[in-house]
Amino acid sequence: MLKQLYIKDYALIDELNIDLHRGFSVITGETGAGKSIILGALGLLLGQRADIKSIKSGAKKCTVEAHFDLSRYPMEDFFTENEIDYDLNDCILRREITATGKSRAFINDTPVTLTMMRLLGQQLVDIHSQHQNLLLQEEDFQLRTVDIIADNSEILHDYQSYFKQYQSICQQIEQQKQTISEIQERADYIRFQYQELSKVDLYPEMQTELEQERDKLSHVEEIKLNLFSAEQQFSSDEGGGILSQLKEVSRHINDITDVYPSIKETAERIDNCMIELKDLYEGIRNEVQDIDYDPQRLEQINNTLDTLYSLEQKHHVSTVEELITLRDELKEQLNTVDNSDELLQKLQEEEQQMLATCNRLAQQLTKERKKAAKKIEKEMTERLVPLGIPQVRFAIEITEKPLSSTGADKICFLFSANTNTPMLPVADVASGGEIARVMLSLKAMISNKVKLPTIIFDEIDTGVSGKIAEKMGHIMQEMGANDRQVISITHLPQIAARGSHHYKVRKEESIFGTTTTMVMLNKEERLQEIAQMLSGADITAAAIDNAKALLQQ
Repeated sequence: MLKQLYIKDYALIDELNIDLHRGFSVITGETGAGKSIILGALGLLLGQRADIKSIKSGAKKCTVEAHFDLSRYPMEDFFTENEIDYDLNDCILRREITATGKSRAFINDTPVTLTMMRLLGQQLVDIHSQHQNLLLQEEDFQLRTVDIIADNSEILHDYQSYFKQYQSICQQIEQQKQTISEIQERADYIRFQYQELSKVDLYPEMQTELEQERDKLSHVEEIKLNLFSAEQQFSSDEGGGILSQLKEVSRHINDITDVYPSIKETAERIDNCMIELKDLYEGIRNEVQDIDYDPQRLEQINNTLDTLYSLEQKHHVSTVEELITLRDELKEQLNTVDNSDELLQKLQEEEQQMLATCNRLAQQLTKERKKAAKKIEKEMTERLVPLGIPQVRFAIEITEKPLSSTGADKICFLFSANTNTPMLPVADVASGGEIARVMLSLKAMISNKVKLPTIIFDEIDTGVSGKIAEKMGHIMQEMGANDRQVISITHLPQIAARGSHHYKVRKEESIFGTTTTMVMLNKEERLQEIAQMLSGADITAAAIDNAKALLQQ
């Protein structure tokens, strides 16, 4: 429930701070007094676009702030999900617009995006302005109305989830068909490329290993000569070899270990070196014996490397790893072609299963919508007859259409105000006053299902008067019951008299310019206001008596 509205430096408003109340309230005022300004300011809190022209002349910024009581409405999840402080007794929405064009939005003093503010605002306030009567032309609005009355939210959620999956599978099928078509067109070339790559037994380190082996075989004589020379240095028969010399060194040192014990460690180290050098010697000798020139192997390596280099150049890559990746990709494409019928059939089977589920849920939606349509038709007639359309006929036409995100139903509200005229789409045949009454009746029905804290009607009474206005006021009064807040901006005394609270918007002229204010009227002020609405500027005794009679109702 909207319990307080604060506006500063917005349009013609210097500063306004007004308390609002539960139940049915009315706002009156002369045409042009600024009632639309109040709604415009409130619209900023519901996420509407800001215009720097709305800032009061000379001000640096405008501020609009509203306090809501959420204690009777379960909205904690929104605040938890968006990490915003939750105060169920005082939820504060604030919007600031600077003269430089910057706009800032806050929920409970937490900066938020305009989208987030709009999402919360949609759950707090429903403003029905005159242009919303145009919604009667829209199939989506008519369908949403039927779904709300049918309480279809759960079924519709399930249907939309499956329909989204169905659309995804359909998209996959189209993509698969396109992929298969593209691959089939160049299947022979892909197969040739794959076979060319498959002829070589590719593995990641292949090129490096082959290049190293090629370098070794290309320098066999040089390698063998140097290894042989190194072997000779180790084991020269003339005593000049490394091993012979070190053996002599070891003998001399070991001869004095008994008389010179501190040299024992040196002796041990020399012996260890002898062991290591002998091992090195054996390794070099084995290398000399093992290495040999193999011209056939060298030719084979060169041929393989030439093939690799050629493949890399052809496919614009630089490593064997990239060739392996390309080969695997080509194989996958060939598998797609070879198994295309099987893959496509599997997707098509999934599509048919999902379509069957969607059709089943769509039929369930249709069934519930038809039941709700009968209920709406009956209740709309009951509501519209007392509103001055005694011969009204109201029907909901439900026809089949291809599956869409809302099901398989096309909804059309049909209307006739006279027995001798055929029923046609309501927006095509109803007058402005009739449309206003149809919309009010629909809103009254919807409000019993959707527990919006605050509903605001902006001159929904346009085109009606007298007893009809009184009936419309009664409907809004009923809507304001059961912990709901309904506010009506009206020019009709019959509706104004129904309000539990009465506010008046005034435009005042002073030396500082024109300003708009809004005040709550006391009993005497309210009597005068309604009398003036009845008789005009000059309030007559009859108007006072008439106003008293309206208020006593």
